[in-house]
Amino acid sequence: MTLPVETLSVCADARDVEALVGLFRGRRVAVLTGAGCSTESGIPDYRGPGTRARARNPIQHREFLHRPEVRARYWARSLLGWPRFRAARPNAAHQALAALEGSGHVLGLITQNVDRLHHAAGSQRVVELHGALARVRCLGCGELEPREALQERLRALNPDFSVRAAEARPDGDAEVSDEAVRAFQVAVCLRCEGTLKPDVVFFGDNVPGPTVEAAFALVEQADAFLVVGSSLAIHSGFRFLQRAVARGVPRGLLNLGECRGEELVEVRVDARAGEVLPRVAAALGAG
Repeated sequence: MTLPVETLSVCADARDVEALVGLFRGRRVAVLTGAGCSTESGIPDYRGPGTRARARNPIQHREFLHRPEVRARYWARSLLGWPRFRAARPNAAHQALAALEGSGHVLGLITQNVDRLHHAAGSQRVVELHGALARVRCLGCGELEPREALQERLRALNPDFSVRAAEARPDGDAEVSDEAVRAFQVAVCLRCEGTLKPDVVFFGDNVPGPTVEAAFALVEQADAFLVVGSSLAIHSGFRFLQRAVARGVPRGLLNLGECRGEELVEVRVDARAGEVLPRVAAALGAG
């Protein structure tokens, strides 16, 4: 079944809701979520309409592995940024998606986000494409440690480290000058004293094979596909839209601003997820 092509405005209205309700009704939808799903919870993104003018380069996997000063800078920034990141709470979009899963309209979520807000909202089937900042992994022995436990160790190693008004970043860290991190002490693995890394996929790294397989399985099992809050700029997420196209299932896109692959969807809504999705859920009896 093919839906009519629609491009809808930034100001969400009844047509936005009606178009997305049509995508969901009578189907199990696989949903891909990106940073735009969490910006309303106070977590910044990289490519949203409000961030392009002040864009920051993301952490690069290769540099983190091979340059101690890059690791020191990341953990110094993370020490400051983690409390704000941890304090973020699910917004109306997360809650609506959880409700739609509970009512059987959403089959499951593939998320590019590392904030665990879908879990906090009650979503059950969530494929974390890029990992989660709530965990830290040793690059030597593979030992996992809760990020919150590492926070206490970092504070103990750097009791005098503080920077006022540090700007929050999408990686869950904060913008800090090089001068401020020169003397920063980096914690090591408690088991083998190896190098610690947040258990996320940095730019330039590959998503683990089993994670990719789980995400594709969701798309294969679904009757429709919806992108929420992602510009699809990177192939990591775009490939799932391509698979939905190959399967010939109905496709939708709910995101503010420009998106890659807009010509591949039947329903295009340019609006905030937290404004539209609760109304969609309510219309389907899931709100």
